[in-house]
Amino acid sequence: MSKIRHALNTRRADDFAQWYQEVIAAADMAEESGVRGCMVIKPWGYGIWERIQRLLDDRIKATGHDNCYFPIFIPLSNFEREAEHVEGFAKEMAVVTHHRLVADGKGGLVPDPEARLEEPLVVRPTSETIIGDAMARWVQSWRDLPLKLNQWANVVRWEMRTRMFLRTSEFLWQEGHTAHENAEDAKAHTLRMLEVYRAHAEDDLAMPVVAGEKPEHERFPGAVETWSIEAMMQDGKALQAGTSHYLGTNFAQAAGIRYQDREGGQELCHTTSWGVSTRLVGGMIMTHGDDDGLRVPPRLAPWQVVILPMLRDNEGDAALLDYCEALRSALGARAALGEPVRVLLDDKPGKAAAKRWDWVRKGAPIIVEVGGRDMEGGVVSLLRRDRLWGENGKPAFAAPSREEAGETIPAMLEDIQQALFDEARERREANIRRGVATLEDMEAFFAGAGRYPGWVEVQWARPTGAELDGVVERLKALKLTVRNVPMDGPPVDGACIFTGRPAVERVLVGKAY
Repeated sequence: MSKIRHALNTRRADDFAQWYQEVIAAADMAEESGVRGCMVIKPWGYGIWERIQRLLDDRIKATGHDNCYFPIFIPLSNFEREAEHVEGFAKEMAVVTHHRLVADGKGGLVPDPEARLEEPLVVRPTSETIIGDAMARWVQSWRDLPLKLNQWANVVRWEMRTRMFLRTSEFLWQEGHTAHENAEDAKAHTLRMLEVYRAHAEDDLAMPVVAGEKPEHERFPGAVETWSIEAMMQDGKALQAGTSHYLGTNFAQAAGIRYQDREGGQELCHTTSWGVSTRLVGGMIMTHGDDDGLRVPPRLAPWQVVILPMLRDNEGDAALLDYCEALRSALGARAALGEPVRVLLDDKPGKAAAKRWDWVRKGAPIIVEVGGRDMEGGVVSLLRRDRLWGENGKPAFAAPSREEAGETIPAMLEDIQQALFDEARERREANIRRGVATLEDMEAFFAGAGRYPGWVEVQWARPTGAELDGVVERLKALKLTVRNVPMDGPPVDGACIFTGRPAVERVLVGKAY
């Protein structure tokens, strides 16, 4: 068999972190900007984010939410009302203190001492406090509830160690905020939005996740309950891909979100918040990428099918373009995964092989090459990105007729979507170690499982206070964290490996991003 020559310099098995950076560069997704920790998202990367936005926005609106927008600048006093909240974000806040610059006499600019703000403004790290102010104005009666809001925005959290799409100082996200009459309604909505995230991750990103509740020490600052979806990357690390929080009346108390109940009394609202970010793009890369670059699930691909005519810069090019345009038109009139097929006829100058590998690295689900001989034979050369190589070590081209390609490609896209999900789910299940009965067994597993150990499932007694602090410190020394308590986990049948007390649930433990 011929030796496969991969499109990237670094393989996942050799250096996963370097491979990740190479995929982003090779797929032309993003690049560093002139500001530390901030990135420029290029058209292909942003196109994927737009697809995530569109698909998730539809799901959010289907649950009765309205989109809105709030200012990026938040008065510092808003955060000071909720002590636990501000403590959780204080080290990450970017703060504006002046509103004007002046020349320093040396050719530079400095903040004008006369233009100091009366109150510092925080550049939005999250919007609970400013949206809480609005909710306090907008909610007067039980008839105004539930109030369901969502915004798509950018946020700033001053990260010290950054990685594109995964942890950047500025990132894009959506944040939902709701107010309810009582705890029952608010908790139900918290779980409803968690299910929206689970369905979006699995059905749209083809990224299997575990939905469950976060332990006490991993809750959002100020929350009563935090729930998450956790995805396993190909290096075995966990990625927190989305969170949904039941905030109780904590934020309502701080912001004064009250309503007149049915008996005429005044009650505090119960609120929720929930969000996902451009971190999903990083999760998609690390879930589906291979040693040749990105593989984009068809639901997310800006272009699901790319047609590459092998142009010769001669009089035969016009007929070849017409032949390709007939296929593009036929596919554009078909639907796959509930939407019209997104197909690009790439007629830019360049050698067909070089253009093919550009699209392989970008992860277009289906690449179709058409040369003069293909046209003469009434066929096309078709390559599935998820099944790139044949047993002979060469690209696994198929050669259907043009008409057959037009008829079968929509179903093929649906098959690719499912195949990527199944592959990722099987890999995850193979890398979760169950039945670990003691702390020593867990430590031995992570010490001996190699570079990419995966997760363990262990029994847990919900320690709290000083006992929990001790557990956290021990895990920290091992560079491990408790991810969540799976909602569909099996019943307990033994003792907590950390405390020795009877377990009440099972948790997943692993290394994380």
